[in-house]
Amino acid sequence: MLETQTYLSAFLVGLLGGVHCVGMCGGIVGALTLGIVNTDPAKSQHKNILPYLLSYNFARICSYTIAGIIFGGLGAWITSLVFINQAQLVLKILAGIFLIVLGLYLANWWRGLGYLEKAGSKVWKRIEPLAKRFVPIKTMPQAFTAGFLWGWLPCGLVYSVLIWSLSSGSALKGGMLMLSFGLGTLPNLLAVGLFAGVFRKFIQLKQVRIVAALLVAGFGVLQIINSV
Repeated sequence: MLETQTYLSAFLVGLLGGVHCVGMCGGIVGALTLGIVNTDPAKSQHKNILPYLLSYNFARICSYTIAGIIFGGLGAWITSLVFINQAQLVLKILAGIFLIVLGLYLANWWRGLGYLEKAGSKVWKRIEPLAKRFVPIKTMPQAFTAGFLWGWLPCGLVYSVLIWSLSSGSALKGGMLMLSFGLGTLPNLLAVGLFAGVFRKFIQLKQVRIVAALLVAGFGVLQIINSV
């Protein structure tokens, strides 16, 4: 039951964090659709684009899941070196703190996670040239490969949930947590690809960002309360 609640929370964090996803990945998703030409007049443009968006996002979520497996396994290894209960407690509290910081970040009240994104940009500089080769998208394999590579884009939202996966206790649970989070980000990025103009205006409203930020920070507070 507790694990189900954790995965549901991760899904909601991904869904609410969409205000950040649109800013970080919205432009990329828009660029992906530029090379997709509707060659069948009988089909709507949305139906023509949707398979490519699904392929791209499926691969992106796969990259999140792999990262979660790595971090979950790392967390399990750390707890095996020290007293398990103490290590898991520290990691869970740390995850709660990161979720609170993420809430502040989403609301633009404190940009501390930006420093973490800058640290990750060093790795991204090596991946970005390869990822750009697949944009704009013209084939399904291109969409999948591009999604997998762009899934490693430096992102404070992703990094916060990865810290959460450290406290999961195993590689499998870490992967499941990141999978749940990735599925939560899916509706927002699909909406950006299909209804870019209207959805972007809505998700960038200050009120929407603040509500999402408070809810994400609330998940962090609950994580800390449940850990002590």
